[in-house]
Amino acid sequence: MPLSRRQFLVGSAAAGTGLFLVSFAGGTRIVRAVPNPGASLDPGEITKFATPLLIPPVMPRARTIPQQGGKPIDDYEISLRQLSQQILPPGLPPTTVWGYGAVKSAGSRGLLLHNAPSLTIEARWNRPVRVKWINELVDADGDYLPHLLAVDPTLHWANPPGGMTGRDTRPRFDATPGPYTGPVPIVTHVHGAVGVGDESDGYAEAWYLPAAGNIPAGYASEGTWYDFFAGKARTRFGVDWGAGYATFQYPNANRASTLWYHDHTLGMTRVNVYAGPAGFYIVRGGPDDIVVDTRDNSMAVLPAPAPKTNDRFPPNKTYYEIPIAIQDRAFNVDGSLFYPDTRAFFDGLVAPYIPEGGMEGFSPIWNPEYFGNTIMVNGNTWPFQVVEQRRYRFRFLNGCQSRFLILDFNELPGVEVWQIGNEGGFLAAPVNMTADHDNRILMGLAERADVIVDFTNVPLGRHVLANVGPDEPFGGGVPGDDFEAAAPGTTGQVMEFRVEPAVAADPTTPPQFLGLPAITPLPAAVRTRPLGLIEKAGTGLDREGEEIEGPIEAVLGTIEAGLPVEHLWMDPVTENPGVGDTEIWELYNATADAHPMHVHEVTFEVVDREGLVMDGDDPELPLRTNGSVSQPEPWETGVKDTVIAYPGQVTRIKATFATPGQYVWHCHIVEHEDNEMMRPYRIGPEQPGQPDPDK
Repeated sequence: MPLSRRQFLVGSAAAGTGLFLVSFAGGTRIVRAVPNPGASLDPGEITKFATPLLIPPVMPRARTIPQQGGKPIDDYEISLRQLSQQILPPGLPPTTVWGYGAVKSAGSRGLLLHNAPSLTIEARWNRPVRVKWINELVDADGDYLPHLLAVDPTLHWANPPGGMTGRDTRPRFDATPGPYTGPVPIVTHVHGAVGVGDESDGYAEAWYLPAAGNIPAGYASEGTWYDFFAGKARTRFGVDWGAGYATFQYPNANRASTLWYHDHTLGMTRVNVYAGPAGFYIVRGGPDDIVVDTRDNSMAVLPAPAPKTNDRFPPNKTYYEIPIAIQDRAFNVDGSLFYPDTRAFFDGLVAPYIPEGGMEGFSPIWNPEYFGNTIMVNGNTWPFQVVEQRRYRFRFLNGCQSRFLILDFNELPGVEVWQIGNEGGFLAAPVNMTADHDNRILMGLAERADVIVDFTNVPLGRHVLANVGPDEPFGGGVPGDDFEAAAPGTTGQVMEFRVEPAVAADPTTPPQFLGLPAITPLPAAVRTRPLGLIEKAGTGLDREGEEIEGPIEAVLGTIEAGLPVEHLWMDPVTENPGVGDTEIWELYNATADAHPMHVHEVTFEVVDREGLVMDGDDPELPLRTNGSVSQPEPWETGVKDTVIAYPGQVTRIKATFATPGQYVWHCHIVEHEDNEMMRPYRIGPEQPGQPDPDK
């Protein structure tokens, strides 16, 4: 059911040391700050700006495969392992996490390092990359490692214990189960990859367990689509898949752009990614990587260098192009990651849990949203970066769980900030965020911002990059007016810049003179699809036996005669563009949250947004638009793969669907994605032999 727009009631006593619980009263969502009941490490006790920013090195290739009549293939062998890493400042305990890393290198200087976040894959436009993704979540004896966090088995999830007939289902229980403690499935998705075949996209039901020696009898070792995609990969690329691994190939048909890779296992993305597995994937080159200096039409000079293959680690050079992944986490005093292991953490709801009230009741562990009470940047809490009084290029990624970021540069006096790109590469023109947008950058979950930050006139000394996004679900608006900004002593701080004098003259082109590559418009749409973003709520009980209303799941669906019609993951495909078709998808948001929506396989144009007719704070049924149309923000122009769909609005996007196959679209609030806010979609006809969910 649609939920009323929330009222934010943030308790000042807990500011800076709490997470945020959400409850419902009189149909209105109420957010209140409370002490974090699980994480025992107070974020206020963590020393800030004590650790230098880790600049991720480049992932080494295992080999280069020559191709007759075609470009060679850059071939990688990358595994996911459990490791101990110093995320908190020195003096505090290390943290057990999961990280990707290369297991083979073509050269002796290749860095065989597992880390979270992982090393950057550097790709060239139109030059294929092939990756053997290996699940090595095993101990020294080759036995499987259980999950670091509590896995809720009542969701529609990978469900290895269900065996061949029950995998990728929502299992039924006679009593409320505890967390799943078996072997961990993974499947890797390169977020933003264009033109990739469905066998290489990281489909949520193509997961696989590690090749462990103690997999319990009767467990499924691979997801429903694994064997089908293995056959496609063998036919297309001549590669084999096997126990504990899959081999994917990426054509790198994207414009030059900032992509990233992360786990995408059905019903487990939130906990798998929280444990660490993610990294940057940068595509360079091609006609959309040519930037000119408009003063004389010469080639522009962007801040460089970035890390390169076989650079020393730690580096012996200064980088002026730096990828920056921002994530939120919480920790226990022993250094371990904290993530909720009970639904009661979110809103105090303790009953009825599944199976009471039927299988559409409240899941006992899943939390509808989660906000960590520390900020982690490139794998460390609140690091610092030494910068010179000159220009830098930062590739920002919002890799948080549910947290929208509003990066605030106003504590850096004299700074100039220009956004030159987003998920799909360069914008049509640089956007002056300092002069025209309050020196702030809004980033939804999984969005990227390619930014030139000019420190030339910033005074020497230490300055903090702030975050004024909310410590709670985001519905749009202005910090301080429409919502409380993040706690200034903790989640309101991102990292510190230590400004020093420039060691040489800055050779880079001032951003206002950057002539960015033109954006090729998409063809006219042959079809418009009205689609729905829907939240389902129910009534439960708190510990005192008082009734409390809360979310059961977030779902996607279609809009039929103005009414939202929900469709679950298991339901037949409803979005089926023809191969080569260009379509407009209208995202009707009838919920109280903004949702960052991601469509696999394609990039898209943001067409516009239009308001819905409202009945007070709720959209009026049947849903219809009110004629108030707004154009995309300047940083949303060009090419994107993730878009913010605001409450009470229709957000329109346009894409061309060129590659046949089975893909997904979903909300990138990963807690939503894991509990039904993801749907399969298909480009073109069904494939011979593809899995049939009804069998």
